[in-house]
Amino acid sequence: MLKKLLRKDAKALVQPSATRRKFLTGAAAATTGAAITGFPMISVAQTPIVLKMQGAWGAKDIFNEMAEQYVKRVNDMAGGRLRIDYLVAGAVVKAFEVMDATSKGVLDACHSVPVYWYGKHKAASMFGTGPVFGNDAHHTIAWFYEGGGKAIYDDLVQKTLGLNVVGFLVFPMPTQPFGWFKKPIKDAAGLKGLKYRTVGLAADLFQAMGAKVTQLPGGEIVPALERGVIDAFEFNNPTSDMRFGAQDVIKNYMMGSFHQASESFEILFNKPKYDGLPPDLRAILRYAVEAANSANFWLAMENYSRDLQILKDKHKVNVIKTPNSIMLEQLKAWDTLMVELGKDPIIKKIYDSQKAWYERVVYYEQYNSANYRLAFEHVYKTKIV
Repeated sequence: MLKKLLRKDAKALVQPSATRRKFLTGAAAATTGAAITGFPMISVAQTPIVLKMQGAWGAKDIFNEMAEQYVKRVNDMAGGRLRIDYLVAGAVVKAFEVMDATSKGVLDACHSVPVYWYGKHKAASMFGTGPVFGNDAHHTIAWFYEGGGKAIYDDLVQKTLGLNVVGFLVFPMPTQPFGWFKKPIKDAAGLKGLKYRTVGLAADLFQAMGAKVTQLPGGEIVPALERGVIDAFEFNNPTSDMRFGAQDVIKNYMMGSFHQASESFEILFNKPKYDGLPPDLRAILRYAVEAANSANFWLAMENYSRDLQILKDKHKVNVIKTPNSIMLEQLKAWDTLMVELGKDPIIKKIYDSQKAWYERVVYYEQYNSANYRLAFEHVYKTKIV
């Protein structure tokens, strides 16, 4: 009997009861869990989705820096799951060809301006280089996202033109200068017969004012001037103009104009590529546009203002404020031009939408705004002329 009891006790020591087994199993699991939480999570390496984006800008242009600001924000936020590789103009296609290349999937994305596909439909210019209603580029971008402009844009690009792209506007460009001239233009009559470079509907505008217009990408401007193809030109801003050497071939720089007073960049994605991304990555691409909108403007203010002074002080460029009489003639030319252009139903739809929206928005802003010019002239004791 004693031997039988001893054998039973020994078995209990070797094989714990079901209750004890359950406790030990739970305790072990708890201990394992505690051990795991004591160490950082180790991410599993993954291959990022890579988007190939090309800009429409020469290698030295500040616009490349602005494109890279967008790319950096996307890449930083995507956490290694998505990466944009950025290329300068000409790396895959020419500057005016980036829209087609993106639509066809030759590129996954591009950084350009709507006016560069003006040849497909003149309505392209209405998204930044069209008539002026008292608005600037900040208002144009606001109209695009809040005033119904993007829906019209999407219909034009995807349905009317059949392009396989998704597009966003970014960076409210400051008013573009009237341009560079061998002799200052004193009145609108000085444009008659002048061989002048611009793009988009600005070409129609200057032709209506008597100029002979040639449309060229920025990188072709100075060679065209040196060959006598053009006598005068505008591109965009003091920094871009100085970087491609405008000051080395011409010395009169006229500031202020209504030919391109509200332009912005356009960031385009191949639609199948964009639609195929997970929702959070699409959101990063979209909201990085808003981040770059501010970053681009801040960069512009720092560079454009500094480089205008360098053009004046170092390069002895004669910087002139465009006479109001010329800008008034530009407004009149826009009025006449839009009568004809407005016969196109898409252009009319855009024009009517912008005109109604700007009337309310610009009225509010102008009525409410402080007189900043008055304040500047008071503080610095100088007249802006």
